[in-house]
Amino acid sequence: MSSAAVDSAIKQSANDLAKELEVERVLKAFKLNPYDILDLPLSATESDVKKQYRKKSLLIHPDKYKHERGLEAFDFLKKAHDHLIDLDKRKDIDMIMTHARTQVLKTILGSGFSTNVADDDPRLANLSPPFEQQVRAKGREILVEDELARRRKTKLAYANEGAEKAKAEAEIASRKRKLEEQSKWEGE
Repeated sequence: MSSAAVDSAIKQSANDLAKELEVERVLKAFKLNPYDILDLPLSATESDVKKQYRKKSLLIHPDKYKHERGLEAFDFLKKAHDHLIDLDKRKDIDMIMTHARTQVLKTILGSGFSTNVADDDPRLANLSPPFEQQVRAKGREILVEDELARRRKTKLAYANEGAEKAKAEAEIASRKRKLEEQSKWEGE
């Protein structure tokens, strides 16, 4: 085997490993935060989102790389991209992450300090875990709370809808029974 063939085989193996790791990373990413799925900083611009999506989608596209869960990972990537490109949805996630950032800053700096602090502020350097990681963790907590509240609300709405439907059915059955009793009484 020639040196070029060995180099090519090593390069292909490294490329396949990178694709495998990216599929696994996307599948393990927090699904409610599109920034995590696309592996973007919270300050990413629309241009950054498009570039990162293009880069990641070319890496794990199901037509280019066969993986048992590759299609699922690609779908998550596409949904995250769509979420961040849609201005209304992006505004919602950015608002949540800004709230998380404010909460983390209050924890780190105390309540007496302004939360209008730049990410490169010296007070935020050398934190363990890093500031960005703390903001993402707090954002995760808020997103989970919001999702649970949304699910409870939906479940309650379905329960109320079911109760109203049962009440209406009971009323119809009651009227029907009264009509049958009345016709029976008149028939005698």
